[in-house]
Amino acid sequence: MNESPYYITLLRHGESVGNAEKRFQGHADFPLTETGRAQAQALAKRWQVEDIGFDCCISSPLLRAYQTAEIICQTLGSPLETSDNWKEIDNGLLAGARDEEAGQIAPRPSFITPYTRWGVTGESRWEVYLRAGRAIQNILDRPAGRYLVVAHGGILNMALYAILGIPPQADSTGPRFMFLNTTFASLIYEPEHHNWRLLHFDDRAHWKDK
Repeated sequence: MNESPYYITLLRHGESVGNAEKRFQGHADFPLTETGRAQAQALAKRWQVEDIGFDCCISSPLLRAYQTAEIICQTLGSPLETSDNWKEIDNGLLAGARDEEAGQIAPRPSFITPYTRWGVTGESRWEVYLRAGRAIQNILDRPAGRYLVVAHGGILNMALYAILGIPPQADSTGPRFMFLNTTFASLIYEPEHHNWRLLHFDDRAHWKDK
């Protein structure tokens, strides 16, 4: 493994139509709203002013993430690729459902283990945790450099769980890392000593909600 440090930024996508309509998204493929596009543009301009660039941007292929990544990469001139490992949790029958419909479509079990499938037919938290670990491994198999990941709240939470060595908890308890639309976390990984450092978290200075 390369002994030079890795600079990794984990970014949640901008506001999507699914967010605006208060839907369970999962793998349901909603595009950005105009607000979402403005959020991504504001972040891209901020990073341009701060002279921040990336050797590679890895995005979920779902529209809300990919469109966010496109806006940023076009502004910064960063190469863009997609990876299914960074897709949001597959929430099964809940995909695309409105909040008020969820209880009828897939009632919440009285107790949820790390192996319980979301929305009856979707992934378990354990599966998402393992997928997040593979996604981090994929970055660390590459040459050291600056990497931007554009993805979703659920998978980004599990990525931080994997980095911090926190296993998925029963009944969806345990830490929750709140990624608002276009909130990001910045980390450095030093493979020589297996040191992770969290530089920024909950950073969304480019967009203040009214």
